Amino acid sequence: MSINSEYSRPIPSWRFWVPLLFQTALIITVPTQAIYTTVTGKTVILQTAPVDPYELLRGYSQTLRYDISNQDNLRNLPGWQKLPKEQPNGNKVTFIKPGTRFYVILEAPDSSNSTQLPIPWKPVGLSAKFPSRLPANQIPLKGVANYGSIEYGLETYYMPEDQREQINEELNSARQENSNRPISPPPIVMEIKVDAQGNALPIGIWALVSKDSQQQIRKYRF
Repeated sequence: MSINSEYSRPIPSWRFWVPLLFQTALIITVPTQAIYTTVTGKTVILQTAPVDPYELLRGYSQTLRYDISNQDNLRNLPGWQKLPKEQPNGNKVTFIKPGTRFYVILEAPDSSNSTQLPIPWKPVGLSAKFPSRLPANQIPLKGVANYGSIEYGLETYYMPEDQREQINEELNSARQENSNRPISPPPIVMEIKVDAQGNALPIGIWALVSKDSQQQIRKYRF
């Protein structure tokens, strides 16, 4: 067989289709997971971290932290001692080893009040493995340890500029009216959906705002 005949041999079509199908599967997986979590997930409320809530909605992307983002708030929970630890920079205080994946077990509040902000769920335990048996009022939220903090895939999100400006205006009005009355915890909570595997998706923000000199509870959907 000549060299020319070897080069003219047609390339099998599967060499094109297999990579294409693989790339297509990757593209489809992300929105499919989001749709699954939105449709089947349980609604959970998270309390934002006690920082100035009026500086959260700046720029093209926003960053939120939550009470359960701080490892110090989880140290006394059942399961903490079983997670791998390290002492950064010789510090006597131990933290969960960065990169460790685990689950924070959240429990629903006993009641809710429609005239106030939704009540946040509270952490009641930690688990290195997926907890397969939990009461109906509890759900595991998947997280990964960072340096002194925990990330849940709910930290950075994007919001249209007009919606962001509206929220900022209303939050600033509320801050001015309550300048002499410190608010703790922050008057912002996050509504998320958590599916059966512990994956979470942000749905919207509930906030105590001021409109026409009157305080209102508002929800802003993503």
